Amino acid sequence: MKKNLLLISLDSVRADVAYSGRLATVKALRKVGVTFLNCISSSPLTPVSHATVMTGLQPFNHGIRHLFKEKIRPGIKTLARLMKENGYATGAIVSCPGMNRWYGHNRGFDYYDDEIPRLTDGSDPLLTIDVKKRGAALKRANIVAERADQWLDKNKHKSFFLFLHFFDAHWPYETPEKFGGKNAYEEEAAYASHYLGIFLDKLKKAGLWDKTTIICFSDHGEDLAGWYSNDKAGKKLGHPEEEGHGCLLYEQTQKTILIIKDKNLPKGKNISQQVRLVDIVPTILDLFGINYKINGFNGVSLVPAIKNAKNLNLIGYSETFYPEEQKAATRKFKNTCNLKAIRINNSYKLIWQQDGELVELYNLKNDPDEKTNLFK
Repeated sequence: MKKNLLLISLDSVRADVAYSGRLATVKALRKVGVTFLNCISSSPLTPVSHATVMTGLQPFNHGIRHLFKEKIRPGIKTLARLMKENGYATGAIVSCPGMNRWYGHNRGFDYYDDEIPRLTDGSDPLLTIDVKKRGAALKRANIVAERADQWLDKNKHKSFFLFLHFFDAHWPYETPEKFGGKNAYEEEAAYASHYLGIFLDKLKKAGLWDKTTIICFSDHGEDLAGWYSNDKAGKKLGHPEEEGHGCLLYEQTQKTILIIKDKNLPKGKNISQQVRLVDIVPTILDLFGINYKINGFNGVSLVPAIKNAKNLNLIGYSETFYPEEQKAATRKFKNTCNLKAIRINNSYKLIWQQDGELVELYNLKNDPDEKTNLFK
């Protein structure tokens, strides 16, 4: 039997929190896998970033650039479709409006559970562009783990690709149980980590641990308006338009988790060189020996960086078109503009307004919290 693939998304979990040692399951995964300490997201929005993860394409190629305007372009082969074509049973349990099948995230999955509750006012959360209001509609981590158990029971004798999406670390920070963390946000992240750990124990008891490649990532981080030293959200910090994520492209939202466990890769290895979420699909195809138009991706395989310490010199690209959606819906923050950014070799980040004049340049080695704009 071929090895299996378990892809895990810890939505909205900051890299610095994930790598702090305060999330027990993430800490355990790092001991048995390879950790990329500087992984860059293409977007601070769930549907956009996940589309990049699932296609190996940047937003300008896969087609989703806003919170709720576009779907993945027709004809693009998702990771699930590629795995299905290569003989894998495919399943997904996702837990928020941004992962709804409307976007095309379900393409290639035999089973796609995107059930979530409606908002308290009875409205459909998919139809609001308020990221905080959307966050109130979620499938909790305990339910994700429970349904993952059920899917595994039915498919454990097949070669499989299972995608699990945990949304608990997204606002509102009101965890039903506490499993660690130094604040309400981290308590939510720890809650998701705990129930992920329960499922991973199930994988071990089923005798599938050594046969399963595990890739854990976060789609973006979170700006907590002053809870962390590099936060910039909120009126007091100069960005009232930002509530958690969506409008800004600073490190707190653009640096993400990326951990890879595979039987043919080292254990407990940390890699500092800059990589991107867009590199996940090519890396998976490389690990699984699936050759599919590797040159057609915007990402590259990270296997050479892992095995040969090859410096890939990858430029991180990020964008957000959420500001224009927010302005149209709220008629507020009229001076807020869409942004693009490039991050170079863990050393510099350039951020510019697409429709404005502001340009920001940060020396990340001397100024990791992005406090001093070198263009001023």
